[in-house]
Amino acid sequence: MDSDEETLEETVEGTLEGFYVDDGLQGQGIYTYEDGGALHGTYIDGELNGPAQENDADGRLVFKGQYKDNIRHGFCWIYYSDGGYLVGQVNEEGEMTGEKLAYVYPDGKMAYYGHFIDGEMIEARLANVILAEEEKLQFDVIPGSPVYNFDKSTSSCISTSPLLPDPYESERVYVDASLISNAGEGLFTKIAAEAGTVLSFYNGIRITHQEVDSRDWSLNGNTISLDDETVIDVPEPYSHVTKYCASLGHKANHSFTPNAVYDSFVHPRFGLIKCVRTIQAVEKDEE
Repeated sequence: MDSDEETLEETVEGTLEGFYVDDGLQGQGIYTYEDGGALHGTYIDGELNGPAQENDADGRLVFKGQYKDNIRHGFCWIYYSDGGYLVGQVNEEGEMTGEKLAYVYPDGKMAYYGHFIDGEMIEARLANVILAEEEKLQFDVIPGSPVYNFDKSTSSCISTSPLLPDPYESERVYVDASLISNAGEGLFTKIAAEAGTVLSFYNGIRITHQEVDSRDWSLNGNTISLDDETVIDVPEPYSHVTKYCASLGHKANHSFTPNAVYDSFVHPRFGLIKCVRTIQAVEKDEE
């Protein structure tokens, strides 16, 4: 999951600006990548040592933490554009690897806390965020929490735990008979939410566009394009919540007056998928 670069040498070519002494950058400097992203850091003799933060080409924060001898060090944060983030003490290689790391959902309150390897969730439990700032990490693990792990779907396996709900989603949506005529079931909000809120996730098996285009369209009721190569599909019997309820985004119905859109999401359990994000304020029990 952690696709961010760990050391300066591994990054793409760019420009380094700052105050040089004897050909070595000293103090604050800015490394600008060719794609427009930038790393703002503290340099000693031309090497990153001290606080740093990195922004992507759109100015969004993607990393905050410390560097030591050009390698990420100590307590660090890795932010995803969807609002979720990884946080904790990196290992000697600057990787998000350890037994006390966490993925925090976009609400900043719910997390998976436990064992991660290079940002991939190996064994973690549900926790509430008590404090996760200023180089402090405190989580209250929920007693009796199931164990969660990275469980990316394949072309034949939708999930190894198809009946294990997503806890963030479970607090925000439920499935009931749709208010849209002849639409079957629909997705409803359990809470009122502001515009821009992630409410639900759309996981499924991963198939190709060619497979979708070549089969009968009656089989494509629960398909959504992930990228140029991959389509996410929730085929029978997984369209029934009694067979699959690990994610519920496929239950959202299309409308001529939509209140939400599908957006990309890097999920700690499912990997890169789609999510349902509101585009306007919604009320409790709204479809």
